[in-house]
Amino acid sequence: MSNFLDPAILFFVFGAFAGGVKSNLEIPQPIARFLSLYLLMALGLKGGFALHKSGFTLEIGLALGLAVFLALIIPMMGYLVIRTKLNNYDSAAIAATYGSVSAVTFITATQSLEQYGIAFGGHMAAAMALMESPAIIFAILLANKARASSTDTHKSMGIAKILHESFTDGAQLLLLGSMLVGLISGDSGQKIMAPFSIDLFKGMLAFFLLDMGLMAAKNFEGLKGKPPITLLYAIGAPLVHASIALVFCKLLGLSLGDTVLLMVLAASASYIAVPAVLRHALPEVNPALYMGMSLGITFPFNIILGIPLYAYVAKLTY
Repeated sequence: MSNFLDPAILFFVFGAFAGGVKSNLEIPQPIARFLSLYLLMALGLKGGFALHKSGFTLEIGLALGLAVFLALIIPMMGYLVIRTKLNNYDSAAIAATYGSVSAVTFITATQSLEQYGIAFGGHMAAAMALMESPAIIFAILLANKARASSTDTHKSMGIAKILHESFTDGAQLLLLGSMLVGLISGDSGQKIMAPFSIDLFKGMLAFFLLDMGLMAAKNFEGLKGKPPITLLYAIGAPLVHASIALVFCKLLGLSLGDTVLLMVLAASASYIAVPAVLRHALPEVNPALYMGMSLGITFPFNIILGIPLYAYVAKLTY
């Protein structure tokens, strides 16, 4: 119940309401962009400070390895399921969207765990970064294969270019760079940056989630007239993916906090990194399809219901 009373979550709900009633409330894009970069920078710093204290352990290695494994199998499974109802291009786009991750969902989950008093490793920020790109590469491979076997004249997008864009993407590079700064500066850096990376964090997250609520309401309309499987998949896939992550976390003996965050990452869907790439790599697909699913349904579901549900189920198993 505490998750529903969290000011950040309530601001998201308020934003979705304002968007639903067609209010002219909006957050200017430069400010929204700044907020997203701030959250990634603060998260990276927190992760780096935590890694400085813990060092690199076997459990950290297992968690990072599992993150990559999940980022590989989830889009493959998703494609096989969706392909039974949709064409190759739509299926590849949706598989990539749900195989990648949502940074804001992850950040919200870390705040929830801190409220619940559940400890988690700083390396989980690195796990999130590692899970960003594999699904995108998988989708491009599928799209290139589909074009090669048809008369489609769209130019194939090279994997080398995708890898370069994924690594040099500003948001991802900021996250990794901030982790490195936190790791190097350690305890002294944490004291210096605490007013920036800790004290301001909750308020900035609430402001950003207000904007996300407005965007979610707008993107939900993009699903009108879409096949029923898109609605079912937008809710069912997160639950299935989180369950898969839970099973593997238990098998590897990961901590409760890391388990919940891997469940959240597996259950989330990208609405920033993947759409940015797919607009160029898969012009055959209408962005309203995967944006409507990820931002219109899955993101609100995870923020309001999913995170507390995953934490509750994980606690029961532990």
